[in-house]
Amino acid sequence: MSTEPQGIKLPPYPYDRLGPLKQLAVDAYGAVIDLSVGTPCDAPSEAVLLALAESADAARTYPPSIGTKQLRCAAADWFRLRLGIEVPVSQIAACVGSKEFVAGLPHWLRLRDPSKDTVLYPEVSYPSYAMGALLAGCRAVPVPMDQHFRLDLGAIDPQDAERALCLWSNSPGNPAGGLDDLLAVAAWGRKHQVPIFSDECYVEFTWDGPAATPGQLPGQSILSSGLDGVVAVHSLSKRSNLAGIRVGFYAGDAELVSYLSEIRKHTGLMVSGPAQVAAVAALKDSGHVLQQRERYWSRLGRVSDLLNSIGLHAPLPAGAFYLWVPATNGDAWGLAERLATELG
Repeated sequence: MSTEPQGIKLPPYPYDRLGPLKQLAVDAYGAVIDLSVGTPCDAPSEAVLLALAESADAARTYPPSIGTKQLRCAAADWFRLRLGIEVPVSQIAACVGSKEFVAGLPHWLRLRDPSKDTVLYPEVSYPSYAMGALLAGCRAVPVPMDQHFRLDLGAIDPQDAERALCLWSNSPGNPAGGLDDLLAVAAWGRKHQVPIFSDECYVEFTWDGPAATPGQLPGQSILSSGLDGVVAVHSLSKRSNLAGIRVGFYAGDAELVSYLSEIRKHTGLMVSGPAQVAAVAALKDSGHVLQQRERYWSRLGRVSDLLNSIGLHAPLPAGAFYLWVPATNGDAWGLAERLATELG
């Protein structure tokens, strides 16, 4: 059809705009060091690859949309051992990675409560929070952040709170690496009766702050505040270098998890059987995560030193594996072009 669409006008996909910049690096150096997208470049652990290779039987039938009992039990064990949180298996469900969950959530919540039309999300953040609101015909309202890139809850307009379907937290944050005060975020949501969805896919790469339990690495979950009114979203993509098989899980408030798992079942959203088998193996193994932490911390330090050496200010983040670097005169695309031409 040649008719122009009369409804939604999608913005350019941000990463598609990087093609010409990558070509600048290729022209200058014959190759490009592509740091533009947070996609794993390291191999999954051997235990995970073995589980995936031996999972042919799991591909035969339709897997349960909510996730196999083995996957949900493995997630419950991980919550307890890594984050010190007891989550009933009945309040855990699988998702096809976390991005489809993030982008689809506003539509599903709007069906649940048509009187609400607003998605609150961090002002400095991954674009899918705002895009999910746009795709659902909702208002995407950014929440200001403080100097440490934490949600400034006091800056939320009461009228926006009244209209909110949800508030997104992303801690550790992409791309600025801040750590939200998750207890305060949960308390705000309960006070204003706004569901809180906490994207915690980088929790294993928390560098600062307290551990959830004695002897553990730093890292916190919104679920430490209790399960009512909050949902935590996790992914194996970053933790276990499994972005290619699309597997994650969400957990928390009993009614919200039940509603979302039912609506997802009706739409046929399900993680493949082999991917769920691999995820179980990944969640049971913390050794490969420790190795990946060391790799990312080393790389962050090396790139930070390099950027500082050419006159930029590249502080290390409190969490995640990105560097949030101020661009001269706020010209981010100009900075990207400079890095491509000067450093490849």
